[in-house]
Amino acid sequence: MLNTPTVPDHGVSFDLATVARELRAEAPYLHGGQTARTLIRTPDLRVVVVAIQAGKTIAEHHASVTATVQTLSGRIHVQLPDRRVDVPEGQLLVLGAGLSHDVHADVDSTLLLTLGWPATK
Repeated sequence: MLNTPTVPDHGVSFDLATVARELRAEAPYLHGGQTARTLIRTPDLRVVVVAIQAGKTIAEHHASVTATVQTLSGRIHVQLPDRRVDVPEGQLLVLGAGLSHDVHADVDSTLLLTLGWPATK
């Protein structure tokens, strides 16, 4: 089980199905309905796997950078200010920096969240 983000300096790969299984066995998922693990954290990139139970919602929030949400398993929908976007397994949604949204799991789901990083802070 990996708990500390990996440094990708020499290349690194992940078995996302294994990470998802591990997340679904963790207490925060079993008792609270969601959990996440940061796989990569560098000055210009963050990659996170999120597991969320059916019916759970990640409350409205936004990222200050461009982000992608890819549904690895299950089916989610993302509520944007002006519309709902369904993101079934195998689909990728790109969100512009600062775009408010919430995430709802229609069924037990696993997501791959990728966050760009600002060029200057």
